[in-house]
Amino acid sequence: MSLKWLGFVVFLLGIQIPLFAQESEPKLEVRPDLHFRSFWMSTSYPSEDLKDDYALGMSLNLGMKLTYRQHWRFHVGYRTFANVASTDIWNPDPTTGQGNRYETGLFDLRNPTDRLFGKLETFSLEYFAQKISIKAGRMGINSDWVNAQDGRLSPTAIEGFYLKYQPDSKWDIQTWVIGKMSIRGSSEWLGIGNTLGIFPVGRNESGTASKYYGNTDSDWLGIVEVGRSLGDEAGLSFSQTLADNLLSTTSLGFETTRSRGEEKWNVGVTGSLQAGVGDGGNSDPQLRYKNPEDFNYAVSGRIGWANSRWTTHFNYTHVGGDGRWLSPREWGKDAWYTFIPRERNEGYEQVDALVWYGEYRMDKVNTLVYAHFGLHWLSDVADAPANKYNFPSYRQLNLGMKYQPKVIKRVDIHVLMTAKWPISSQGLAPIQIYNKVDMMHINGILNWKLN
Repeated sequence: MSLKWLGFVVFLLGIQIPLFAQESEPKLEVRPDLHFRSFWMSTSYPSEDLKDDYALGMSLNLGMKLTYRQHWRFHVGYRTFANVASTDIWNPDPTTGQGNRYETGLFDLRNPTDRLFGKLETFSLEYFAQKISIKAGRMGINSDWVNAQDGRLSPTAIEGFYLKYQPDSKWDIQTWVIGKMSIRGSSEWLGIGNTLGIFPVGRNESGTASKYYGNTDSDWLGIVEVGRSLGDEAGLSFSQTLADNLLSTTSLGFETTRSRGEEKWNVGVTGSLQAGVGDGGNSDPQLRYKNPEDFNYAVSGRIGWANSRWTTHFNYTHVGGDGRWLSPREWGKDAWYTFIPRERNEGYEQVDALVWYGEYRMDKVNTLVYAHFGLHWLSDVADAPANKYNFPSYRQLNLGMKYQPKVIKRVDIHVLMTAKWPISSQGLAPIQIYNKVDMMHINGILNWKLN
């Protein structure tokens, strides 16, 4: 969908203003929308044969929100990016020949040497009322399989239409129709098929490098998500993500919470099915993204406990079926309970993941400390059809801190340290280590937001 359609939508919605307006006098409210982010990232390996990298990036979003008569909102934002300092992240690792996976994502993956660039990130018109919201244009998104994945200098955004409908307090219905996307790590707005392959493509089912980048035919993406509360402490969720000529992913989930004083216990389970659609992006098996004969399933569960200071939960996910479970990494993080920042488990025929999470809040100093620890058993690296990224089974530990200083309003600081090791290092080649395991990854993030 092109922005030229937004003008048409503005016209159609604009002529309806007298029908919806409840005030005799027009009212226009203008609020600035500013967001500054500074992001330090470094990745290092014990082996001197593998390339260490670092980067300091900064971004600034300049925008505003105009609200008219309490029902209409226009939102615009332009974001600039700067590579303030870095190693030569655009050059591949000399031992493996692989490109940098982490630091390059702060900037423009298609033009990694660009040190300064920008993009029109938000440009949308919205009508909102008590039960319904309709938005058209460029906007953010947070759905199960297409989401902001806000772990770099800017979030992923979409261009299309959005509808949210809440007929009563029990139901929540959301629908997206997407024609273009601006993924994190990109300065451009791209058609759905052209977004695939900007992140590493891995290998195809025959074991050679995948060639779907630039060869994927997909024109649109449709999403429906429905939530239904079952009393005050339980709910059902349903989601359907359909990518034209690529794949269909359907999920159904249930969560419940039981409170006892300050303590809360919660249990959740989600089941998902995925199938290929059309010809998987291309009729040539060497160029396609998804084998249309694939049929996969996943089950993910959680049991957790929390009080006013502590939160902890244990999570498990199993993926099985025929062929690879695929969810474009360009579109967002996975929806399973076992997701850990700085890694995701897609591109495999079989996964068993076990993850523990714990956090502690120190309200007096506005600080939260947390930890993830996960064990991830993946399909054998020797089985190319079942292991897209040639990735060994691994252990991952995250240690993080989030801090909001009381003396500086609207600022938050986030520090994250990630370590990954193979569950078994026997026989691993350098290409199965670089960007994957035996590594230390550090993030330091500072945000300042106005509205």
